[in-house]
Amino acid sequence: MTQDTLDDALLNEAAVVIVGAGFYGATLAERIAAKLGRRVLLIDRRNHIGGNAYSETDPATGVEIHRYGPHLFHTSNEEVWSYLGRFSGFSNYRHRGFTTYRDKVYPVPINLATICQFFARKFSPDEARALIAEQSAELGDRQPANLEEKAISLIGRPLYEALIRGYSAKQWQTDPRELPPQIIARLPVRFTFEDGYFADRFQGQPLDGYTAIFERMLAHPLIETRLGIDFFDLKDRIPKDVPVVYTGPIDRYFDFAEGDLGWRTIDIELEVKETPDYQGAAIMNYADEEVPYTRIMEFRHFNPERPHTIPKTLIGHEYSRFAGRGDEPYYPIDTGSDQQLYRRYLERSTDEPNVHFGGRLGTYRYLDMHQAIGAALKAFETVFEPYFGGQLDSVSRRKG
Repeated sequence: MTQDTLDDALLNEAAVVIVGAGFYGATLAERIAAKLGRRVLLIDRRNHIGGNAYSETDPATGVEIHRYGPHLFHTSNEEVWSYLGRFSGFSNYRHRGFTTYRDKVYPVPINLATICQFFARKFSPDEARALIAEQSAELGDRQPANLEEKAISLIGRPLYEALIRGYSAKQWQTDPRELPPQIIARLPVRFTFEDGYFADRFQGQPLDGYTAIFERMLAHPLIETRLGIDFFDLKDRIPKDVPVVYTGPIDRYFDFAEGDLGWRTIDIELEVKETPDYQGAAIMNYADEEVPYTRIMEFRHFNPERPHTIPKTLIGHEYSRFAGRGDEPYYPIDTGSDQQLYRRYLERSTDEPNVHFGGRLGTYRYLDMHQAIGAALKAFETVFEPYFGGQLDSVSRRKG
């Protein structure tokens, strides 16, 4: 992997140019090279592979940092799990979540322990169900129209107001009443003391870290990876018959011709603490709206199987804000106006016959890591295998 300019020979030799070295782009690059035997040119404007899943070792503490925020691998998709297992072993890490509200700590997602602790009494499962059913009945038969109403329908107003509303407002920098209900639709509510954050069949953290996965995926000799390269500096030099996989922000691709989509980004302030254990958990959320950060991460807890011999720990305060054009966009905000704007960009994309838009940014969808990999595997099967087999004229008709 090198960081320099590109000569025309590399562009002319490539069977496909992939823009973005995150999970979507890396998966497609590996499959096209390994299974189809085609030469792939993979570029990224950052100076590292891995996209937002990039990780590195902190020299002061020896702890692996998730540079762009915490990553927790989980999936029930056996195909995705089997595929990723070719490039990494996984620990048996099971994430457990916690939220601080008014200086008290509650387990999340909402479970029987949360309910008992919040309402300061012991509930049986049936009693807890009855309580939440009563508190969530205020919408009647009306379908939830936004995040707030959806959350209330799931957990009732008291728990929503305490543990969800302030955190969501900080996280999305948007009033929860203006956010779509699907953002919170996956919020589990358990009437048992099960405290695992995810219910997926397969869970764990990569034994050698996230960056090692990408290094192995992109090690195929038919993959040429170039870093520090901005796609828009060479867009016009790519031969017209060479397909492009674009995983950057779709509004940026069209030079914001329809306007700016709403994106959220995060800032992480790292700090070394002179103690081997600062908070006793990988992530502590902060639900109080007056607390400026959304959560504190303590990276050593993502890999409890690793020896931790340095009597220091590394934490990160995470702050959420709107992403401007000069920021790294992380998550689509996806308000109603954003959805309308995205549809106009989607219409424009049909006029790009040899460009395939994929990944979280290219399709303006909130994708977890396993979903990005799964989408890329599906795109390989339904778009790129048929395309290189002569069964499709272009790669733009099906979006990732």
